[in-house]
Amino acid sequence: MKPLKTAAVAMMLAAIAVGLVLFWRHEERYPSTQDAYVGANIIYVAAQVTGQVADVHVMENQPVKNGDLLFTIDDRQFKASVDEANANLDSAVQQAKSYSTQITAAEASVESAQSAYNTANKNLERAKALFAAGDVAQVSLDQTTSEYAQASARLTTSQSGLLALQSGLEAKQDDILSSKAQLEIAKTNLAWTKIYAAADGWIANLTLRPGSSMSANAPQFSIVESSDWWVDANFKETALARIRPGQPVTVLVDMLPGSTLTGKVASIGRGSGDTFSLLPSENASGNWVKVTRRFPVRIELDPTDAPLRVGGSSKVVVDTTGPADGR
Repeated sequence: MKPLKTAAVAMMLAAIAVGLVLFWRHEERYPSTQDAYVGANIIYVAAQVTGQVADVHVMENQPVKNGDLLFTIDDRQFKASVDEANANLDSAVQQAKSYSTQITAAEASVESAQSAYNTANKNLERAKALFAAGDVAQVSLDQTTSEYAQASARLTTSQSGLLALQSGLEAKQDDILSSKAQLEIAKTNLAWTKIYAAADGWIANLTLRPGSSMSANAPQFSIVESSDWWVDANFKETALARIRPGQPVTVLVDMLPGSTLTGKVASIGRGSGDTFSLLPSENASGNWVKVTRRFPVRIELDPTDAPLRVGGSSKVVVDTTGPADGR
């Protein structure tokens, strides 16, 4: 009996050893982790203007489509700003037209003054020549000189007036450009009083109510996008040796018992999880104990109709015998 017992124990130990070897080989080829969570893109919804909420058109967990109206802000002051900007633009345009009309009259005045100046200049030259020849008296030369001076003064005055009007028109044109810009800003702010969904998804973390006051760019709630889903799996550093991007992956989500999702390794993190934490672990101490680190591995899920939810716990198994993309 004793030899039989010894043989049975030996066979049991051998079976355990074989089982351990097979388990180790399986874990080496198919590394797995339960430290994995479902992820998706999350859009934080905020208004781009400050104001009071007028209406909220969505509810918590409601599905929405890209372009759906989410909520509105009281737009009365923004409409008033548009009206004011329109009035300022109209005023600037009218003033510019007035300057244009005055410039036309001033140009005619300059042309007339220039003609009178040219005539007075010719008369003065002629009077000087006749006076030098003794054909006219000093009184006649003085009178011609006085007429020339008056014509020159009128020309200078009319030219100065024209330049002033032209400068005024340029300033009003600048006012028009500024008024147009202010009008565009006012119209944009008015448009921003209606906030629309930027993607398909579900409303989450909604507490917004009509009558609430909000500040510009302050997040109010979130949209969980429905387009892309992934799993962030945290593998021990000892399991990363065979994991490569592109390898096939099997995912079991705790909230979906009996369902198996598929995907592939998208990327492997360049830093362990605690590297980017607010208080990373301190290893430079006398009582240091080696702890196996975990590194995030992003799993890209294949398209599925499964009702996934962000943060759902999962189990991930990577088939390292499958094809990788070479990265």
